[in-house]
Amino acid sequence: MDVKKIGFVGTGVMGASIVKHLLNAGHEVTIYTRTKSKADALVSLGAKWAETPASASNGQQIIFTMVGYPADVDEVYNGEHGIFSTVAPGTIVVDMTTSEPTLAQKLYEKAKEIGIHSLDAPVSGGDVGAKNGTLSLMVGGDEEVFEQLKPIFEVFGQNIVYQGNAGAGQHTKMCNQIAIASGMIGVCEAMAYGLDAGLKMEDVLRSITAGAAGSWSLSNLAPRILNEDLAPGFYIKHMIKDMKIALDEAQRMNLQLPGLKLAKSMYDKLLEEGCGENGTQALIKSYR
Repeated sequence: MDVKKIGFVGTGVMGASIVKHLLNAGHEVTIYTRTKSKADALVSLGAKWAETPASASNGQQIIFTMVGYPADVDEVYNGEHGIFSTVAPGTIVVDMTTSEPTLAQKLYEKAKEIGIHSLDAPVSGGDVGAKNGTLSLMVGGDEEVFEQLKPIFEVFGQNIVYQGNAGAGQHTKMCNQIAIASGMIGVCEAMAYGLDAGLKMEDVLRSITAGAAGSWSLSNLAPRILNEDLAPGFYIKHMIKDMKIALDEAQRMNLQLPGLKLAKSMYDKLLEEGCGENGTQALIKSYR
C-alpha cells in the first residue's frame, strides 16, 4: 500500500486506536484533538500534532474526523479553523462520527463545491473492535471514492460495506444503534434474572452467547457487567445522542419506534444520575 498523508481529528476512545493502526501501517498521520495531553501517547508513537483542525488537514491526502456530536462535526469542518478552510482540491474527507444523515449530505455537497470528496463512514465495534482493527464500517458517498479508500479502511476495519449515496452510512448506523439500544435492555434483564436466580453467570454466558440469543453486546459487555466494569467502550452520553438522531429521523419518516423510546428513557434517567461517562453496559444499574 502506498504511504498516505493523513489528517485525523478526534482521538478519543476509538480514534486513538485507529490512529495507532494507521501509524503501524506506515502512514504519516497528523492529529488534532481538543485536549492536547490526550494525544501525547500518539505523538510518542510518531504522529504529528496540529493546533487546529485546519492545520491538521493542511497538505493531507485523506482526512478522518471522529468527534462527539453533530455540532462538533459542523465546527471541525465549517468553523473558523475548520477543515474546509485549508483543504486542497482532490482531498478525501471521511467523517466517522455517528452523526445526522442530513449533515452528512450537507458536507458532501459543500465538499463538491470546493473540489474535494466526502464520505460518511460511521463505525461499529466499540473500543474492542478499534483496538483489534476489526471495526465494521458503513459507508455513504460516491462508490468510486469508497473503492479508492477501501485499502485504508482495511487497516482498521474488517466488515466494510458500501451503503449508497451520501448519508446512507449514517442511516445504516442508526439501524445499528436501534438494535443495540433495545438489545442492551435484553442483555441487562437476562443478567439481572440469572444473578437473582443464583446462577453462575460465567457458565450461563458460555451457553447463551453461543445460541440464538448471541450478540456482540452479550459476548463483550455482559462479562464487563459481571466484573462491575462500567468503563466506556461507548459512552452513555453518546448513545443518547444517537438515539435522539434515530428518533428524529423516524419522526420525519412517520415511523414509530416504541422500543427505542423505552431505551432512551432508561438511559436519560442514568444520565440524570450522573452516569453519562459510563459505558452503555451501565444500564444494569436500572436493575441492580
